Amino acid sequence: MGPVSRYAPPVAVMTLIFALSATPDLGTGLGTWDLVLRKIAHVTIFAVLWLTLARATEWRRPVTATVIALLYAGSDEFHQTLVEGRHGAALDVAIDAFGMGLAALAWTLAARRRGGPGPPWPVFAAQSRA
Repeated sequence: MGPVSRYAPPVAVMTLIFALSATPDLGTGLGTWDLVLRKIAHVTIFAVLWLTLARATEWRRPVTATVIALLYAGSDEFHQTLVEGRHGAALDVAIDAFGMGLAALAWTLAARRRGGPGPPWPVFAAQSRA
């Protein structure tokens, strides 16, 4: 796997997170549903970030993926303190960590199901046929 295919996905996810955090008002006017949907978005986007980072490390360094994603979650909340109309919240970092945990759990269960450590699907299947 080349460096572009390895690192472009996590950089793209980080860019999306940064762009959303730079938006002054993400309110939808849906009241309580607005809050719920935003927290679900936190869980989802940081689960995706963790998966792309784990893939970038060829599924061999899940702790590294977690540390990078947690540091990014903290920097994201700090970034929001600099955007007018937004504020950072430690609770959001915990929600982001929950998303990472769900992704790590899914990865672990899928890896066990296929009989061993590593990615939850045969990433290198095409190479093994050659």
